[in-house]
Amino acid sequence: MTITVPDLSDEALAAVTAEVAETAAEYDRSGEIPARGLEVAAKAGLLTASVGHRYGGPGVSPLDTARILTALGEGDPSVALIAANTLMAHASQAANPHWPQAYYDDVLERSAAGPAPINAIRAEPELGAPARGGLPKTSIRRTASGWVLDGHKAYATGGTALAYHLVWVVAEDRVGHVVVPGDLPGIAWLDTWDHLGLRASNTHDVTYTSVELPLDAFVEIPRGADGVYRDPAATAGPGSFGHPALYIGVARAARRAFADFARSRVPAGLGKPIATLERIQAVAGEIDLQIAQAETLLHGALLRDETVLPQLSVIKVAIARSVVAAVQAAVAALGNPALSRHNPLERHLRDVLCVRVHPPQEDAALVAAGKRVLSTVKD
Repeated sequence: MTITVPDLSDEALAAVTAEVAETAAEYDRSGEIPARGLEVAAKAGLLTASVGHRYGGPGVSPLDTARILTALGEGDPSVALIAANTLMAHASQAANPHWPQAYYDDVLERSAAGPAPINAIRAEPELGAPARGGLPKTSIRRTASGWVLDGHKAYATGGTALAYHLVWVVAEDRVGHVVVPGDLPGIAWLDTWDHLGLRASNTHDVTYTSVELPLDAFVEIPRGADGVYRDPAATAGPGSFGHPALYIGVARAARRAFADFARSRVPAGLGKPIATLERIQAVAGEIDLQIAQAETLLHGALLRDETVLPQLSVIKVAIARSVVAAVQAAVAALGNPALSRHNPLERHLRDVLCVRVHPPQEDAALVAAGKRVLSTVKD
């Protein structure tokens, strides 16, 4: 079994972006798993780039992981979202081995043959986003040979393409994840994903009915200092910057679409491309400014993660604001044509708005930051 070492040069990543982009609009319309885009990413070694050195993988840094996801996000953000979840799972295993050995050997073997997506599945219909607090209803119970899993999860990105699920559960008086092969009996998918953006991400609901698992499939999440279990996604860390990275890719795609339209649009009353107008040039500059700001924040945070750790959550908020502003500026400047299904800007606008749903969300990040700042104030 050989894990591909990816070529992370700008030229190689640009080639992947272009190839993945060829089918992005098609999958956006159909809502099907973006199989061709995932195959391109897997062939380039991008879905296994964070596999640890101990497993024969490249073990790329969080910064290079972000570069990969920006490139994929520029091509097809649904592919990038599935890739982000997969890369985070491999990075977590590299940092803290917790999978049953047979399961991780299996996912690596599958990855050598093609896409083998992984996702940490936490949300539930009643619970909503676990980063907001609360315990899951999904549970496991002990048997003579291991565990039995039962429950209902929501927003399980990757759908039937997932090779493995990392399912957040309650186990008697403990909370943690179970590692679940995606093809086990008792797993059923509910087609609930009919979303504004990232339509091909297949973020459907999934149910587990008497799914049998080995004893070592469960990994407990440690309690906090206050004795409370907290979802790992509730606070930002260097490994969680894959999500904002992919939306920088969406903003880049919007920049390209704006420039292509401006260079080709020649109104009869003007007689030359609107790209020659200072108003359009100023908008292009504003788009570029917002992308530069987002990229600088992302890369700077990842290079200085130890010193800016308390501010990572608000940095994610700032990146989200910048990428949304970039795409909205392009759409506002072009008016009706930008909102046509025939114009890729319409899709980019829908996709970039999804940046706001990833935890920690803006209000939670700002409140936490505010409490940290004000904690030094004396009565």
